[in-house]
Amino acid sequence: MDWNVPKFPLDTLSDDGLDWLTDHGAWLTRAVSRSVSNWIDTLTTAIVSMPPWAVIAVAALATYKIGGRKVGLLTLAGLLFLWDLRLWQSTIETLVLVSLATVMALLIGIPVGIWFALSRWAWKVFSPILDMMQTLPSFVYLIPALPFFGLGAVSACFATIIFSVPPVIRLTTLGIRNVPTELVEASDAFGGSATQKLLKVQLPLALPTIMAGVNQTMMLALSMVVIAAMIGAGGLGREVWQSIQRLEAGAGFEAGLGIVILAVILDRFTQALAARARPHGSA
Repeated sequence: MDWNVPKFPLDTLSDDGLDWLTDHGAWLTRAVSRSVSNWIDTLTTAIVSMPPWAVIAVAALATYKIGGRKVGLLTLAGLLFLWDLRLWQSTIETLVLVSLATVMALLIGIPVGIWFALSRWAWKVFSPILDMMQTLPSFVYLIPALPFFGLGAVSACFATIIFSVPPVIRLTTLGIRNVPTELVEASDAFGGSATQKLLKVQLPLALPTIMAGVNQTMMLALSMVVIAAMIGAGGLGREVWQSIQRLEAGAGFEAGLGIVILAVILDRFTQALAARARPHGSA
């Protein structure tokens, strides 16, 4: 028996929605695109213009102060190795893109996570959207970024922000909700306002979990660098993407190893920050 069910026009509706948003929001996206592009170019140019040995020394000293001797030596050895591989400019481009995307994701994600922790209806309504965002293939995030911002680092930055923001939202919510009820009730009993309770009890105790979210967000942002290179982002991702197109396995391996080295350095650095945020006496 033939059963000719009409196709639901999801593709047409999506195209129409994107066209409408592009037509009516082009003025805003162009302004944002120019600003973000200027930030990326200015920051990258400023760091690249400095002597690499000076940047490496400052980075190693900063990570040593925060994470100790092991993290400082790891940073020193890793960045020196990337400089020796002639990947210094690509490394800085990647660091700038990942840092900017991570900062923007945290500025969005932490307040949203606090809102979800304090509002049960908001969590119930939006948690399925977070589930969807964490299960969508990462390539899908490139689709809405292109009509708004075109090819280049700005599209890559926005796609990376959207891809990497769910963990910090989820872990901020989880950290605040897991604060012991007795401590929250004690704050209420002493007449603390909602703001005082949040700033002096819930956020300090949730800080280690929030820092775990920061770590996950940064790692996800770094995992997007090769995919982002497909829409014009520079950095180590572009080196990997070009080596794939040219069948240059050695160059691709070098750039891929560079991404791994950056991931290890950033992971150990954020873990050290999380350890510092942990309340004294906790594991």
